Amino acid sequence: MNKYATIDISNISKIYKTEAMETVALDNVSFKITKGEFVAIMGPSGSGKSTLMHILGALDAPTSGKYVLDGENVEKLSDDELADIRNRKIGFIFQAFNLLPRTTVLQNVMLPMRYGGIAIEKRREIAKKYLDLVGLTERLNHTSNQISGGQQQRVAIARALVMNPAILLADEPTGNIASAQAEEIMAIFQDINKQGHTIVMITHELDIAAHAKRIIHVKDGKIVNDEINKKQKIAQGVN
Repeated sequence: MNKYATIDISNISKIYKTEAMETVALDNVSFKITKGEFVAIMGPSGSGKSTLMHILGALDAPTSGKYVLDGENVEKLSDDELADIRNRKIGFIFQAFNLLPRTTVLQNVMLPMRYGGIAIEKRREIAKKYLDLVGLTERLNHTSNQISGGQQQRVAIARALVMNPAILLADEPTGNIASAQAEEIMAIFQDINKQGHTIVMITHELDIAAHAKRIIHVKDGKIVNDEINKKQKIAQGVN
């Protein structure tokens, strides 16, 4: 099977301007991510990785350059078109979970499909499927503030999957949970990736990035290294 570029970033720059100064957050960045990859983008605070995440998530536009997501040219879309592409093509997983606290686990996961115009019975069916995938079948009717942080992140992962997005975009997904729970979340990511889902994870933690198949290092707005994770290749028996 030929793999195509789900993400194609070409010569992307982002410059923030004030009356007093210019700040170059991204400087002529280019890379491709093919369907089914699990990629970690990592770097220290101020490296540009958060700006890159916002551009990948269609939350911000680059100053220059081209961004093609799953065949669609993103950087010149209108606000309404950007909102549509975020709902259809990007599953977001945030450090803070962003769940509705007094709403049930099932209802939280169903929510994106409501905006997608999917019938309510179909919404329930799909939500239950992905909650089963992340091991939360017995928590459907708990509210999100009645479950642990690790379980809340599992709910967020299920919610991100329900629209069958082109990419899962995870921003520091283990930042608010204990290390043992972080390992569980990374195991879920690896299982989801094995099923063919494309995952892009933003992190500053090397031990978390090590779960990805490929690691892109960002520093001072530039890509300084882009490498296949050799440990993952060995673990999977890839030559």
